[in-house]
Amino acid sequence: MLTPVSNAADGFFGQYGGRFVPPQLETPLAEVAEAYQEAIKDPEFIAEYEALLTDYVGRPSPLFKAQRLTDHLGGATIYLKREDLNHTGAHKINHCLGEALLAKRMGKKKLLAETGAGQHGVALATAAALVGLECEVHMGSIDIAKQHPNVVRMKLLGANVVAVDRGGAALADAVDSAFDVFAADYQDTFFAIGSVVGPHPFPTLVRDFQSVVGREAREQMLAKEGRLPDAVVACVGGGSNAMGIFTGFLDDEGVKLYGVEPAGRDLGVVGEHAATMTLGTEGMLHGMRTMVLQDEEGQPAAVHSIASGLDYPGVGPQHVHLRDIGRVEYVHASDDETLEAFKLLCRTEGIIPALESSHALAHAMRMAPEMGSDGVILVNLSGRGDKDIDYVAERLAELGK
Repeated sequence: MLTPVSNAADGFFGQYGGRFVPPQLETPLAEVAEAYQEAIKDPEFIAEYEALLTDYVGRPSPLFKAQRLTDHLGGATIYLKREDLNHTGAHKINHCLGEALLAKRMGKKKLLAETGAGQHGVALATAAALVGLECEVHMGSIDIAKQHPNVVRMKLLGANVVAVDRGGAALADAVDSAFDVFAADYQDTFFAIGSVVGPHPFPTLVRDFQSVVGREAREQMLAKEGRLPDAVVACVGGGSNAMGIFTGFLDDEGVKLYGVEPAGRDLGVVGEHAATMTLGTEGMLHGMRTMVLQDEEGQPAAVHSIASGLDYPGVGPQHVHLRDIGRVEYVHASDDETLEAFKLLCRTEGIIPALESSHALAHAMRMAPEMGSDGVILVNLSGRGDKDIDYVAERLAELGK
């Protein structure tokens, strides 16, 4: 059952979050928050959403014991929550369906979104086609070049893909571009933000729709192992897949939670990483107070990640709160470590993971040999890597591998 998992009714998680937007957006965003609260109390809305999760998405997604990977690494047993097996190939469909149903309930005509790796864009275009709404997706031109298969998918599904060339031409710039369109046409448009970021109510709304991942994983782990995992690991850009799985274990003090962000090519150079939790400072970004990678003038800094879905200079506000209270530990993985994790899962388990998810795998691979054979690690495999194979092939050729 879809229920809010915290009392962040005002949009704040500790001192982070909130809604800091131009006056003309206060009313439309307040309307989204009100409509969402009404929807999740409506049995018909919940029934329609949950039926689609089962019959359209294919939930519950499997929990897979990665035995060959475990044997190769030695030490702890690694389980994978297979969000890559969802329809559209990632966790993003979980909240996109919810947002599409909410938009239709509110009488909107168009779904608007930003995307980095393209998985959110594909999922939203899919949901829009399903419920009969227009769809417009803003995407940085750099990511359009890296994620060509997903661009083709979005267009086939009927979405208008808008190339964004401003700034670094990446995810943060796509968010800015989409916000501009929303401000000009909020009467008929629903801004379906793709992560647990942005102004209230989006960090809460997206988290709640993604919480199905954590609920399922907890039940599945108890059924398979008769116990909870020692650690849960997920990649963090904006942080929707991580919040989705973490919510199932937040109250279990014996389960350690790890968010893995991109160290990129060089943590010591601005623009060569996207390690917001490691090197960011408190600031304002896209209508929220959170941690931000900032330049000397206080503007969002240039970022880089081998994974387009993680190249964001901010992070969801609840993640910062969870770090501050000591509930989640945030670590990082480099491009090289991520690429090695990608290759290893391909060759030990026959699973091609998304480069985003491979950051989480890289940390699990570091942890497993140190934990001992009685340890259990749960990794959220947030998406599949079909979208990444051409880019990975180019990188491996450059490296002579």
